[in-house]
Amino acid sequence: MTDPTALTLAEASRAIARRDLSPHELTRACLERIERLNPRLNAFVLVTAERALQDAARAEQELLAGHYRGPLHGVPVAFKDLYDTAGVETAAGSAVLRGRVPSSDATVVRRLLDAGAIMLGKTNTHEFAWGTTTNNPHTGPTRNPWGHDRIPGGSSGGSGAAVAASLCPVALGTDTGGSIRIPAALCGCVGLKPTYGRVSRAGIVPMSWRFDHAGPLARTVEDVAIVLDIISGYDPADFATVPLPQVDHRQALIPDIRGLRIGVPRDQFFSLLDPEVIVAVEEALEVLRSLGAIVEDIDPGFTREDVVSAWRLVNVEGRLHHAPYLEKNPEAYSEELRNILLQPLPEPLDLSAAYLASYRVAEALRHTLAQVDLLVTPTTMRPASLIGEDPVEVEGVQLSTGAAFASLTMPFNIGGIPAISIPCGFSSEGLPIGLQLAARPFDEATLLRAAFAYECATDWHRKAPTL
Repeated sequence: MTDPTALTLAEASRAIARRDLSPHELTRACLERIERLNPRLNAFVLVTAERALQDAARAEQELLAGHYRGPLHGVPVAFKDLYDTAGVETAAGSAVLRGRVPSSDATVVRRLLDAGAIMLGKTNTHEFAWGTTTNNPHTGPTRNPWGHDRIPGGSSGGSGAAVAASLCPVALGTDTGGSIRIPAALCGCVGLKPTYGRVSRAGIVPMSWRFDHAGPLARTVEDVAIVLDIISGYDPADFATVPLPQVDHRQALIPDIRGLRIGVPRDQFFSLLDPEVIVAVEEALEVLRSLGAIVEDIDPGFTREDVVSAWRLVNVEGRLHHAPYLEKNPEAYSEELRNILLQPLPEPLDLSAAYLASYRVAEALRHTLAQVDLLVTPTTMRPASLIGEDPVEVEGVQLSTGAAFASLTMPFNIGGIPAISIPCGFSSEGLPIGLQLAARPFDEATLLRAAFAYECATDWHRKAPTL
């Protein structure tokens, strides 16, 4: 095995279980690749090399003794710098929390470490996750492995870039308006936002209590299914988690979607797209048809105005969370984020309208998904833009980076339903394009099965950037 970092999570897991590969070999290979490539990419803001090697040696001893913890045992992982990690700084990409060292792990971190995963370090994020570019004024921009002058998406851009560049087989991100799926789309990997309440957010620096989700980025659908099975489940420390029976999502990965009904909401999701995105997504829909799915246009029952109105709740919740920090040390914030957080709060009637709009979007999605099994859309309006480019252009229209990259992902956060982005093509400039699938609440099994079927029928996920 010449390069262990080229393995997917599932491949590495199987090689470790067969003793063809040791956790120490894999971890050292990842650390060496990080040392070589991270100065260019800035995907990691903190590397826990000494600890990782110690944990790898411990995992190796456990495996030799016959103590196998499961598919993550001995596999390196990375965590977005929003996840609390005991004894390791969690600064949320900010100057405000610089030097903050939690005394305990986030629930998701603890579940992965208990499953035998090895922490490589913390990945870059937009400041407090407030953005779609990961162009961070405090830690510097993360660069897209497919084009070093391009954004990786955000706010989990460090995690997306780390996975795409094979610095690690899997990384954890967070998703409030698309922050897992956007980097997955722009970096050419797989990103899963589970159902609201499926995965605990305890110990994760919040952006919005109502719309925040935690989930994985990896190279394949099987990889994210493996991680989902470990991190999901009820947690008394997160009021939103739901006590449901455990599901083996990996077992749901059967590439048979004959008869599956797929809705395509063209009016709301296809009205403004880069032409190359349109071509890639239409070709993906033809692949799904060829696999036996029934693909039909559908109206999801909400408007873009509903989504924009509901999104005001994020600003309100962010203002409440950051109020004590802003009062104590406003200059520690970048000017961009400080101006966002200090905007006047909406009037009571506007706030009521925002709550009503959020319920309208959520109910409309549930009603639509009673008629079809899945919704399929582009993940973003266009491929990755240049670092520092804002506004960006889509078909002659000037848009903010937030509008260009999060408009198609935000509705599924508002609705709290599971959604995934998978690679479906490349632009003429060699930049990845993402396909987004969304399913009924807590029906990740159908979502992953459809994504897996598409992945088995194509080879986009096998392509890697030249680094």
